[in-house]
Amino acid sequence: MAMRERILSQLDGRAPVLSCSDLTELRVLLSSPGPEPVRPLTEARGLVEWGELVVDRAGQLVTWRGDPLPLTPTERELLVLLVGPPLVVWTYEQLCAAALGGADTAVLQSAIKRLRRRLRSLPGGPQVHTVRGVGYRLDGPPRPDDR
Repeated sequence: MAMRERILSQLDGRAPVLSCSDLTELRVLLSSPGPEPVRPLTEARGLVEWGELVVDRAGQLVTWRGDPLPLTPTERELLVLLVGPPLVVWTYEQLCAAALGGADTAVLQSAIKRLRRRLRSLPGGPQVHTVRGVGYRLDGPPRPDDR
């Protein structure tokens, strides 16, 4: 079975698949403006959800299974961006500009490290993955039948 078919079968309709011939092509695709993703109605009200994780941007609160999760404002903003559409890869530059006010990648790496440490304690919670040479992403939220 070809690699693409194996990946598609593992995703089982959970998210779109992006196929590129090399890293340069991937960077071009990720940096080019695409159509604005459709945001759920809850996000328009300031709520972003990833399974049982809820981020209330207006209230500056993150909860996991109803319990508050203590995050710094930077960690919370990074999480809001990463929780967006599943399997979207955010480049280092995009995250630095959107969450850190243009800070350098060393500051981003430190903030991601702290965020990962906090998320690691959530059983079944989101995990930040590095896309080598490009940026970071989260897995798609769990489907109800995965629990």
